[in-house]
Amino acid sequence: MFLETVMALVNQMSGTPYITGGNSPAGTDCSGLASLVSNVASDRPAFSGRFNTGNEESALLARGFKYGTAPGALVIGWNGGHTAVTLPDGTPVSSGEGGGVRIGGGGAYQKQFYKHMYLEMAQEVAPAPDDAVAPDLLPPPPDAPPPPDAVVVPVGMEAPLPPPPDELLPPPGELPPHPDAELPPPPDAELPPPPVVA
Repeated sequence: MFLETVMALVNQMSGTPYITGGNSPAGTDCSGLASLVSNVASDRPAFSGRFNTGNEESALLARGFKYGTAPGALVIGWNGGHTAVTLPDGTPVSSGEGGGVRIGGGGAYQKQFYKHMYLEMAQEVAPAPDDAVAPDLLPPPPDAPPPPDAVVVPVGMEAPLPPPPDELLPPPGELPPHPDAELPPPPDAELPPPPVVA
């Protein structure tokens, strides 16, 4: 929400002239822009409580800023005559660096700035599109079929069944007859003569 609000204000003011002491959508100077951004970040009206580079430190402390810099935080850098901002997503915004208010410029990490303060921001999560499905609600991907020679273990069994003993297997190349198959006639063989009854 913070980034959306600030980017909307900066885009609205983009191209407005650099106005020394300015504090409105019509234009501002560098510290006016830093005031605007820090006000929005600390839930204050955007164009209230303007500060300048001379009282910036105490004004930022009053808004909850800490000394130094931090990744993913709103960072403001300044010296005795200029200030600039780097938003939590790394976007620099400035006024007085090549004109009035704009997205761009050197941001808070310029070498000329010997003072830095930051405000930790809650991580903003972009809303999912209306037609998106949460990943944990999606069905699991189908399992890949087992390789042809794999032994499929039924659910609940700890190990696959052992193969039958060799004596139960037909010789290689011979299959046992199907239960519904007709049995072949017996091979022609000489039978012993029937016993003679006297």
